[in-house]
Amino acid sequence: MFNNTGWNRLRYNLYAPAYDLVAERAFREARRRAVEQVIWRPGMRALLVGAGTGLDLPFLPRDVELHASDLSPAMVRRLEHRAEALGMDVQARVMDAECLDYPDDHFDVVVMHLILAVMPDPAQGLAEARRVLKGDGQLCVMDKFQTDDHPSGAGRRALNALTSAIATDITRQARPLLEAQGFIIEQDTPVMMGSLIRALLARPG
Repeated sequence: MFNNTGWNRLRYNLYAPAYDLVAERAFREARRRAVEQVIWRPGMRALLVGAGTGLDLPFLPRDVELHASDLSPAMVRRLEHRAEALGMDVQARVMDAECLDYPDDHFDVVVMHLILAVMPDPAQGLAEARRVLKGDGQLCVMDKFQTDDHPSGAGRRALNALTSAIATDITRQARPLLEAQGFIIEQDTPVMMGSLIRALLARPG
């Protein structure tokens, strides 16, 4: 009953004031390495889905058109303040990642960092990312994933009932999720905590 959009909006509004204290330093290097996998060109249009407080902004190029969305109004307000402090022009909106209010084939790059493991329906989120990506676009993912080789066991699933309610799902597998939505994975790099945190670069198939 916890794993739904309303609960996610509530808890991330509550987490917003302390989010940077927990996530900024811990994931800084992983964010940087994930973004560096993207082939950037001046004038690109990029979307940060589940952008949170904008912790990815310092690692993004200044010569692209940046858009950002997040389910939590409190997170979006903090993102706007961070963008202003960095002198970056970012069009930020409150939005559900599973129902993006953008046209088809609109973005050159979609960035999804630390969101697939917390979305109620990650397959739908990836379907939306694919919809708004151009045919030659790039999907940049960084998140917590279990091994792709086999599904989680009973113990991990039992623990997941708790972790998914308060923080994150620990049973999701990167390659099955992305490939089921028609993405071709071009890079898959462990970036933190062994192979638990991975950065993937993919393109629509």
